[in-house]
Amino acid sequence: MAEVQRRGGGGGGGGGRPLPPSARGPPPPPPTAKVAPRFVPVDREKIGGHHNEVDFAVRGKEPKDEVQIYTWMDATLRELTDLVKEVAPEARRRDATLSFAFVFPNSRGRFVVREVGRTYSYPNARRADDGSRALGELKFQIGDYLDVAILLQ
Repeated sequence: MAEVQRRGGGGGGGGGRPLPPSARGPPPPPPTAKVAPRFVPVDREKIGGHHNEVDFAVRGKEPKDEVQIYTWMDATLRELTDLVKEVAPEARRRDATLSFAFVFPNSRGRFVVREVGRTYSYPNARRADDGSRALGELKFQIGDYLDVAILLQ
């Protein structure tokens, strides 16, 4: 930690006027230990969940692990699953399930996260998923966010 030297010699060998005492009292002692960050980063792959509403509260400071997709309202969750699998290796795992949620502002301006469907990375006839459902059918609106959580079993 750097020391600040004051001009005018409040204490050393310089001659000059001493500084008046502070009205707020003495300065606080220097920190002795590193202070923990206010928010601890979360390993979402380990926990397997969606971002929360607070993550979207400030425009321009959305989650950093975003992928921008330009698509149509008739795009299905299966089509979106295939797009996510192209950019996220963990989504290609056989045991991966993708959970889709819409993130949108409510009438009071606060963001809401609402899960709308799940797909399997590799579907089969024995385990049906929501892959055939389209964004429009699920009431997606232009300007909403689509949050995709990759869940591993």
